[in-house]
This record gives sequence, C-alpha cells and structure tokens, in this order.
Amino acid sequence: MKRTPLQRKTPLKSGAPRRKRCPECRVMFTPARDSQAVCGEIECAIAYGKSEKGQASAKKALADVGRRDIEVRKKALKTRSNHMKDAEKAVRDYRRTYELSIGSGCISCGGSQESILHAQGWKTGGAFDAGHFLGKGARPELRLVPSNIWLQCKSCNAGSSKYARKGQTVSQAFREGLIGRIGLEAVEALEADHAPRKETIEQLKAITADYRAKTRELKGRAA
Repeated sequence: MKRTPLQRKTPLKSGAPRRKRCPECRVMFTPARDSQAVCGEIECAIAYGKSEKGQASAKKALADVGRRDIEVRKKALKTRSNHMKDAEKAVRDYRRTYELSIGSGCISCGGSQESILHAQGWKTGGAFDAGHFLGKGARPELRLVPSNIWLQCKSCNAGSSKYARKGQTVSQAFREGLIGRIGLEAVEALEADHAPRKETIEQLKAITADYRAKTRELKGRAA
C-alpha cells in the first residue's frame, strides 16, 4: 500500500520569533525580543517581577549588563603598557606555536620536543616557552621582533643551566643555537639593531589581532 509522506503543518524553523506561553496568564504570545518573558499585559509583568523566577531573571540580566559594562570600562582604562603586554603575548604565543609545529627543539639546550616533554612535561603551563634572545629589559625595542623570540624549554627560559650545553651559560647556548638556525650574520645584525620602536596603542592593537589570527590559523591547520 502506498503511504502518503508525512508533512508538518508548520516548518521546523521560521524567520518569525518563537511563540511563548505567559507564565502568569498562560496565554500564548509572540515576544518582541528574545528576553521577553511575559505577554504585553502590565499586570502580568508586575506579577512576574515579584515572583522568585522573575527576580532571578532580573538579577541575571543586571549581572550580564554589569559584566559588559566592566569589560567596556576595562578596555577604556587600558594603558599603552597593557596593550604592549597583549601584543607581546600574542607574538610569543605565535612563535611558540609555530616552532612546535615544525618540530623545533629548545634553542638553548638543544633538547628535542620528546626529551623535553619527558623531563619537564609536568610543569605548570607546559614544558615550552617562547624566550627572547636579547632580553626585553635591556633591549625593549626588540620585544616584538619575531626573529628575537624562539622556542625554549621551561628550564632554560627560567635561566637554569640544568640542561644547558656543557661549559656554557644559557645565554651563550642560546646564541650558539641561534647561529646554527639563522647564521652568524643574521645574529650579529639582530644584536646591532638598536632602532627605536615606539608603537602607538592602535599599532599594538593591530599587532595583537594579527598574531592572534596567525596562531588560530596554525592551530586550525594542526587540528
């Protein structure tokens, strides 16, 4: 026997707002906005506002507004120093993610990713950091320069010589590892770079957004 295909009287989804039942008068109504909880009758609105559920809903709405207001205020109060920290973190996150993605080991001690994970994988924040070759304290003009930021194990980035190459300090080993990676000429050019850099807040925001997007793209490719 041939069956008649089932058809819904109403579509599963439509462009119109979904109808609700008023919790006070039990009448179905079409909300003018998603957050509308009761019908348009003022008596229902008053009664709902006095109810426990209505008060909880109002508190949540106020809390949401409060959180949004705090975020707006935080952004408005951000100093150039705050934006610099955001930009530096974005660049370092990208460099760490990139170096890990191509299989690099620690630039200082030369340990492989596997050996570093085995020895330091238990550490808070993971076994790997993105470390500056020329420290941002002495050379702040290079803190956002990608060629000055490389993958280091947690121990080396903290200055510990536990895993350092024999007879070398961490910084000496970093320089040797970097020469092996990009060549002596490039390292000396980096060391000689004293060009002042004074990025504006808008430039720092753009750097942050750009490197966050690059990191997301790298992680997306690896997923």
